[in-house]
Amino acid sequence: MFIGHFGVGLAAKRVAPRVSLGSLFLAAQFLDLLWPTLLLLGVERVAIAPGNTAVTPLDFEHYPVSHSLLAAAGWALLVALAFYGLRRSWRGAIVIALLVLSHWGLDALMHRPDLPLTPFTSERVGLGLWNSLPLSVAAELSVFGAGVWLYASATRARDAIGRWGMWALLALLLAIQAGNFLGQPPPSVAAIAWVGQAQWLLVLWAYWIDQHRQPRVAAA
Repeated sequence: MFIGHFGVGLAAKRVAPRVSLGSLFLAAQFLDLLWPTLLLLGVERVAIAPGNTAVTPLDFEHYPVSHSLLAAAGWALLVALAFYGLRRSWRGAIVIALLVLSHWGLDALMHRPDLPLTPFTSERVGLGLWNSLPLSVAAELSVFGAGVWLYASATRARDAIGRWGMWALLALLLAIQAGNFLGQPPPSVAAIAWVGQAQWLLVLWAYWIDQHRQPRVAAA
């Protein structure tokens, strides 16, 4: 899943109106922000295998540090504690932790059985929606669409940047997802990792536009 994770981050603004969208995006996508660095370091492995599923040509061979359920719970705790240390908000920290964990749950819907439960056991899980392109499109767009509606209804633009910057970001996310669905397999694992690092730009963009928007209500 790709834009579905961002959709969950958008939706979380409804329950955490004082937390920046950048922080919500960072939490919802944290496991996939960590994974490219671990690929570059050789800690985790992925192979390019066209036909592996109907949606993605990637065969996730080994990624227990970023994508096992136990590791995701640990990262959720660490990221939430870091957020609390910076913002002193337990409400925000709890939302951040749940967003980090939500990434694993959404991935479990999409992936074939390749998600580890712990770094120390061989069990793998995954419901395999990626085996069906129509189901994958429906899942991604449903979660993303709900998130866009919740974010748009929970905030309002302060200025033109807040209005048009938001819609430009959403359009870019949709374009990236279309490329994921329809594009050619990546040329190399290194290319996957470096493109993955570019997701930090989406997080920074979200911080920027959220400064130009404000909550419609003090708390949701």
